[in-house]
Amino acid sequence: MDADLALRHLVDREAIAAVIRAYCYHFDRNEPDALVALFAPEAVVDYGPEAALLTGTEAIRAAVATGLERTFAATSHHVSNIEIRFNSADTASSISYLYAWHRYHSGAPDGELWAQYHHEFARVPEGWKITRLTLKAAGMKDFHRSRMHPIGRR
Repeated sequence: MDADLALRHLVDREAIAAVIRAYCYHFDRNEPDALVALFAPEAVVDYGPEAALLTGTEAIRAAVATGLERTFAATSHHVSNIEIRFNSADTASSISYLYAWHRYHSGAPDGELWAQYHHEFARVPEGWKITRLTLKAAGMKDFHRSRMHPIGRR
């Protein structure tokens, strides 16, 4: 790999990781408009088999805003182990590990989720945008869903 391409990948990796971190930040701060701005207009979000597949930023915003208003009194999302692969000069995919804590408006016990975010990204004039987000779980405790996509183990 030449030095220019290595530098570009380094800068792009940080920009993509910043988008992943911003998603968590805006979710936890109850900022659905800022969160949805991280997505491409035609993006798809798959939160699991018990949730509707969300297509397009209007559907994503509506679902997130509803969840933040009606389901979650507070959340705390922590991402790590961010692995990014470039599929082309302007597309990338990533897997990151997630620990997410949820306090519910209902008074149910706090929910915990150990999971992975599987992202796809595209470079647009404004920067990197999420084109697909799939949530896959390794484990849950008092979480508000009983079934999730598995992370896949041998």
